[in-house]
Amino acid sequence: MNSKAGEPLIHLTKRGAIKKRKAMMIRVSAVIIALIVCAFVTGITTGINPIEVYISIVAGAFGSSRKAWITLQDTSILLIIALSLTTAFRMKFWNIGGEGQVLMGGLGAAACMICLDGKLPNAVVIILMIIASVGLGALWGFFPALCKAMWNTNETLSTLMMNYIATQLVLFFTILWEVPKGSGKIGIINQDSHTGWLPQLFGSKYLLPVLVAVIVTGFVHIYIQYTKHGYETRVVGESPRTSVYVGINVKKVYIRTMLLSGSICGLAGLLLVGGINHTLTSTISDGRGFTAVLVSWMAQFNPFAMILTSFIIVFMDRGAGEIATRFDLNQSFGDILTGIILFFIIGSEFFINYEIHFRKFKES
Repeated sequence: MNSKAGEPLIHLTKRGAIKKRKAMMIRVSAVIIALIVCAFVTGITTGINPIEVYISIVAGAFGSSRKAWITLQDTSILLIIALSLTTAFRMKFWNIGGEGQVLMGGLGAAACMICLDGKLPNAVVIILMIIASVGLGALWGFFPALCKAMWNTNETLSTLMMNYIATQLVLFFTILWEVPKGSGKIGIINQDSHTGWLPQLFGSKYLLPVLVAVIVTGFVHIYIQYTKHGYETRVVGESPRTSVYVGINVKKVYIRTMLLSGSICGLAGLLLVGGINHTLTSTISDGRGFTAVLVSWMAQFNPFAMILTSFIIVFMDRGAGEIATRFDLNQSFGDILTGIILFFIIGSEFFINYEIHFRKFKES
């Protein structure tokens, strides 16, 4: 009787350490396969030459100087939010509230711009905007952390629910500050006086978010890898019980880390309201709070790798819009291509972490 008759045809084993070169080859192969699949889907569903579609994707992100700067700007905002979430993710505190924390940061900035226009010097208003945005973002991270620390509540649900509260608060103040009355929206804030408008660096309105993203990336990397607080965050993520054993106050770490996470999200809200859009809406974050979760996870919580993952998502999103415009296709088609590529990129992590083994058949 064959002793292997009862064995499964396929079984998985956890990989050990894998060389960076091999891991990179797996990821590159996944992207190539994804592009082939996208070409096949494009040809079957639309009849359009896939090469033209790929050229349009590049043109959507870098077709002009302005498009290139917008791509870098959007990448920077998404990167900042992803970095903020990563500080919490490293201690396995699943902060899904980035959307609400960004909205509250934007609300703080808009409140200062609207209420202090003509009452204080512009420099003072901007300082107060920074304090309000960072403070409200931190406050929105504090509540779920406190609940987790005191009552061990599920942080995924609590941070998610805080998003809805933030959205309703923004909608309330949108009606309160709407211009003109009855329009249901806030127009460009301080369009004439420019009070609270963040300064342009070297004459470019796109450069400030890029610079802030560079600073935040360096800060988060140093914080996680080289500071005592970052060390405690990593230890809590690996084992809360071990943390208690070595004398780490887990509750304090939860609260401290979420204050930091929320404050960085609030900073992103400040940039969106004070530096980019100069207005406030309930959709100003545009889903980045949720997209940033994917960015952080794809980069394996590595701050520098997040630069690439943020860029990939923004690049594909900008390209999707260009496809819809150039070929008169629904925006959803571009999103389908984006989804296929992201699916293969995420799926490649499976083959990096696991090996597939097939049952060997012996000749009788």
